[in-house]
Formats: sequence, C-alpha cells, structure tokens
Amino acid sequence: MPNAEFDPFNEGILDGTINLSSGTAKCALVRSYTYSAAHKFVSDVTGAGGVLNGTSAALSSKTFTLGVFDADDTSVTATASAVNHGLLLFQSSAAAGGADVAVTAQRLIAYYDTGTGLPIQPGTGTVAITWPASSPKILKVG
Repeated sequence: MPNAEFDPFNEGILDGTINLSSGTAKCALVRSYTYSAAHKFVSDVTGAGGVLNGTSAALSSKTFTLGVFDADDTSVTATASAVNHGLLLFQSSAAAGGADVAVTAQRLIAYYDTGTGLPIQPGTGTVAITWPASSPKILKVG
C-alpha cells in the first residue's frame, strides 16, 4: 500500500478540527495495521489491530510553504523488537494545541509504509525518523 493521507484529514483541515500550525503533530511506529482511508482517530488504527511501538515528541520547527508541510527530523523510542513498521502521522492535541487528548480524539493525518528505510525494522531503542529533503517532504496538501 503506498503512502496516503486519511480522508477525514482533509475534512479536519476544512472544518478546523485539524490545525497543523497550532496543533501538536507527532508520529508513531505502527505494525500489524492495514490502512483504511476512512480511519479518523488513532483509536481506529489500534481498534483495527494496529500496534503502536513508540511515539515521537511533538514535531518541531514546522513550516508550511506552497502547500508543503515540513518539520525537523525526529526520533521514536521503540519499545518492542518487532518487524514491518510503518509511520503514523497524527495530531495529538486539540486544534488549538495544548496537552495530548485521548486516543479516541487524536486525529489521523497520514500513513507511510513506502520509501527509503520503510518499512522500519527496529530493535528496542531509538529509531531516527528522517523526513525527505524535497517535496513532498512530510506532506503536500492540494
């Protein structure tokens, strides 16, 4: 399955429930998940059998240029030595920012399982996440 946005992400951008500028964006390693464009919340992923294996800190130095979203590279501390991880990008806070909300309210943005270094095959420990240097970087909207 190629990298893809979740359909409700576009809805969230339009209705204001997702705000990449003020909200907190994070990524997580996820395994045993079959992508569904209809999934809306992190709890939809885990409810469909996806297992999160570590989550990054808030993405920092976010930029938005010509519809391209980028941020500093990040890392995830993997808690289990398991295979075939994709990356799940999500907004962990409310649209205005602040503390993380419950996983039943954390909004999905995109899923990545294709590209350099993907799928990720971590042991336990720190996994470096390096976003592409050229477009679409993390995400191109539109």
